[in-house]
Amino acid sequence: MAPVASLLPCGTRLHLQHGPIDLVIGADGEREAAFAAAMARFETVLEELVAELPLLRSPLEAGSPLPEGGIARLMDRAARPYCGEFLTRMAAVAGAVADTILAAMRRAAWLRRAYVNNGGDIAIYLAQGQSFATAMADHHGKTLGRIDIGAGDGIGGIASSGRHGRSLSMGIADNVTVLAPCAAGADAAATLIANAVDLPGHPAIRRVRADSLQPDSDLGHRKVVTGCAALPAKDVAAALDAGHRRAAAMLRDGHILGAALFLQGETRLAGHAAFTPIQERLLHA
Repeated sequence: MAPVASLLPCGTRLHLQHGPIDLVIGADGEREAAFAAAMARFETVLEELVAELPLLRSPLEAGSPLPEGGIARLMDRAARPYCGEFLTRMAAVAGAVADTILAAMRRAAWLRRAYVNNGGDIAIYLAQGQSFATAMADHHGKTLGRIDIGAGDGIGGIASSGRHGRSLSMGIADNVTVLAPCAAGADAAATLIANAVDLPGHPAIRRVRADSLQPDSDLGHRKVVTGCAALPAKDVAAALDAGHRRAAAMLRDGHILGAALFLQGETRLAGHAAFTPIQERLLHA
């Protein structure tokens, strides 16, 4: 099936879809040229990824070879700082696709502001004086808080992960949202921070092998979370503490600019002041 492109009813946003990739794109400036460039670049995105899928799904190690394609190289660059632990480059695929389409738009058109939203993983460009705002929500659509960023904040990507998302998770976070210089970097970091929000061996958490849910999962035989009962407050705090420590380390190393972690009605923040969570949910680290 060929890629599908259409303007959304508002007339100012573009929808691109091919297989599992589903993008919503906005642009202020030379919108027509930017959308044309996005459509042209999108034509081969899925084909490029499929060509290297076995490598992209394999565990990334220090000696792993570099992939060939441009999108795959972005995935590798985002994931490689964490190759001392289990991770595949697929942790950054949604963000890397968003980064790639946004880069094509910027090369082709003058833009004041633009974004590429790949299922909640967002690549963003802001010219001087521009801003971008979005909401954080749980899997039921309930608002968890807001993100407000400006051109001077250095944020080029927003990504979310958690046990209710599109991908399987090894942690119990309801939502982890990360801000980073690019969407691929935010995507990989959100995956790892969400995995770290966990209580290993806790009886309230249900886990199964990833490949029993998705036979071709890049997680293979590793256990992923399929359910988590209500936890005592001390256990919620302990799980959030673990995730917050992981986020704080990424901040110190310069990999991310901020993170918001949500679990069973409680929130932890790390880094950038762009987050405005629902205040009664906030736990101070």
